[in-house]
Amino acid sequence: MSTYKITFATLISNYAVVETLTPTDVAVGQAITVSSVSASFNGAQTVYAIPQYRYIGIDSDGDLQYDFNEPVANQVLYYFVAADVTRYAVIPQGSLVYTQTCTWTTGPQLATYLGIDLAGTDETAFLTECASAANNFIYLRRQESGYTDSLTTSPGTQVSLAVKMYGSAMYRQRGSVDQFSSFSEMGQVPTTGLSPIIKQLAGIPRPAVA
Repeated sequence: MSTYKITFATLISNYAVVETLTPTDVAVGQAITVSSVSASFNGAQTVYAIPQYRYIGIDSDGDLQYDFNEPVANQVLYYFVAADVTRYAVIPQGSLVYTQTCTWTTGPQLATYLGIDLAGTDETAFLTECASAANNFIYLRRQESGYTDSLTTSPGTQVSLAVKMYGSAMYRQRGSVDQFSSFSEMGQVPTTGLSPIIKQLAGIPRPAVA
């Protein structure tokens, strides 16, 4: 869960915009909770847009309009039916809470991929932690590359495999910071969990298009 301070707010034509003190990881379509602003803004909301310029209303077709001469940082826009509110400074600052839990794969699925039987509650808990970390890490890396994914449904089997590979790598590196655990007396070449094939399967980083 991430909490961001809201510094400014405005509402025009049933679309609310809040501005945060710092950049957020929020993406379009994701759920947020706004509080300590006013009744015209507070509550559980779904992000409709992340504008880069000042929102000025909608046109006759209902499309969002922006003043492209006035860039505004750290904005989050969502639909909210209420009377218009002129942009104002939120004092004291409000809060935007963003809870992100990706569930593309699970601990038991990692165990199946690894071909192991879970020994007990501690082992199960660690494998579940690896699955959660892998889910959120790959989700965030894809978000950084421009994808808009569901938190509950994997974008495809290739991404699911990438998550399992990364989670399994973390599980196998238990107790080590740079390589898989081994009982061999011979030295090992350091390995990294985010291999080229994991990047390829996850589609990260997304190639730049002119």
